[in-house]
Amino acid sequence: MASKKFMDALNLLIEEKGIEKEVFLDMLKESIAKAYKKNYLNPDANVRVEINEKTGKFRLFELRTVVEDLEDEDIELSLEEAQAINPFYKVGDVVETEADVEHIGRLAAIQTKQLFRQKIRETEKETLYNEFADKKDDIITGIVDRVEDKFAIINIGKTGAFLAINQQIPGEKIKEGQHLKVYVNDVDRGTKGTHIVVSRTEPNFVKRLFELEVPEVYEGIVEIKAVSREPGERSKVAVYTSHENVDPIGSCVGPKGSRVKNVVDELNGEMIDIIIWSSDPVVFISNALSPSDVKYVTVNEDDHSALVIVPDDQLSLAIGKRGQNARLAVRLTGWKIDIKSVSEALELGLVTLDEIDNEPKDSPVDTGFEEEFAQEMLEKTAAEAIEDDETEAVEVTPVKKVFEYEDFEDLDDDYNKYDEEIDYDEYDKYYDAD
Repeated sequence: MASKKFMDALNLLIEEKGIEKEVFLDMLKESIAKAYKKNYLNPDANVRVEINEKTGKFRLFELRTVVEDLEDEDIELSLEEAQAINPFYKVGDVVETEADVEHIGRLAAIQTKQLFRQKIRETEKETLYNEFADKKDDIITGIVDRVEDKFAIINIGKTGAFLAINQQIPGEKIKEGQHLKVYVNDVDRGTKGTHIVVSRTEPNFVKRLFELEVPEVYEGIVEIKAVSREPGERSKVAVYTSHENVDPIGSCVGPKGSRVKNVVDELNGEMIDIIIWSSDPVVFISNALSPSDVKYVTVNEDDHSALVIVPDDQLSLAIGKRGQNARLAVRLTGWKIDIKSVSEALELGLVTLDEIDNEPKDSPVDTGFEEEFAQEMLEKTAAEAIEDDETEAVEVTPVKKVFEYEDFEDLDDDYNKYDEEIDYDEYDKYYDAD
């Protein structure tokens, strides 16, 4: 059985598996005891094993309880036999009798080896799970081991993590041998072992990247309150700080845009809009629709919806390319958003010109907008009066643009027409570091 040579091999195994020596020795003792009971005693018997860590030799003791009427000699010892060993034994005492390990057969040795291997596998699974369970919702760096059509396997040390195709950034080319940061999405302890599922498309992946790049975020000086994302295209990040002398947006952008550029590079060129978070939903929704200006916001707490009015020339910018800006704003704020232009809102009677004019001065609106809009309305009214004399009026039913979580897929075709009207690259200049 165990010997000095075996203990040397065991020490190498301990070093390789990274499991504590005491745990290995306990597993070995348990395996020896289980194999001995299976071959020489019944499963209910009690056995204790001692192992000399230096010599590798072990001693095995059978534990029996002293009884008056002996029924099972594997777990009981008669009072007469016990007192023959020691006259001070009494009923209820436990007597340890050393077994002759020299006579343990080869079958028991093989079973001990098999049980020991099984215990090692179980302990490895448990150790692996405990190690990565603590890393859930965090970023780890691994090496791409294998790339298939529908998934990639990332070597993260003692095991491989599964990166499905739908968890990879669209357009990203992953290569074998590449060092890759991934977000630990789930750690599942199944019957076949620990399965680690990772992602590069989760919104929290963006948050964790900023924690790595921005010391103020890592230290909690700047908080990332919310993230909405369309992987490979654009993300919106809402930031906040209670420190008066700290600029949360500037901290995340970094000197010459270096910090946000590092995040963008890791995300395969995905653009990031950084906005200020506010506990006031009116302000938060206004900020979330950046880079467009917002003229007026009113919220309905009952159905958690908001009516947003933007200048006529900002409507397509507020909606965004294929409705993307509006979708991201909805996800970021958690509010259903109904976006309308000023002229459309006035025509529908949703607001009055006075309500728009009475918006607070700190509202994110161009200060010269009121005068321009009033002049535009006067000119429009005069033009319509002339036109009414020459042509028959045609009633137009405005189209309501409401963005809800379940409606995202239907927005692409409706708002492609706005793409040609906006130079979106104009709003991405701050990504180009000098």
